Amino acid sequence: MTEASEGTFSDLIGLQYTELSPDRVRGEWTVKPHLYQPAGIQNGGVYCTVIETLASVAGGIWYGGKGTVVGVNNNTDFLRAVRDGTLYGEATPVHRGRLQQLWQVVITDEQERVVARGQVRLQNLPARD
Repeated sequence: MTEASEGTFSDLIGLQYTELSPDRVRGEWTVKPHLYQPAGIQNGGVYCTVIETLASVAGGIWYGGKGTVVGVNNNTDFLRAVRDGTLYGEATPVHRGRLQQLWQVVITDEQERVVARGQVRLQNLPARD
């Protein structure tokens, strides 16, 4: 998946996938100055991107050949400021239904402290014949 993301926005922020399964997707990235907001901390948009990406990849893996998934809501809470280090994201399912899915994503730092968390609602789009 990391190779498939080359040249995309998730590649630009340095997201690397470390686990891919229908029940969990994990990724990590290194906080660097080009990802800061003006106060010199990790930009919240990066958290939103990682949360959306991990949830969408996980939902897509689970939905499989039945079609595709698209995000319809992303709600992200920022809990701790981060200036450097590696951050880790983990997406796990809350609900996986016929029409929609809900995934929770938790982002932690190197000390395993939660720095952000979010949830993404996905719409399942069945493949067209």
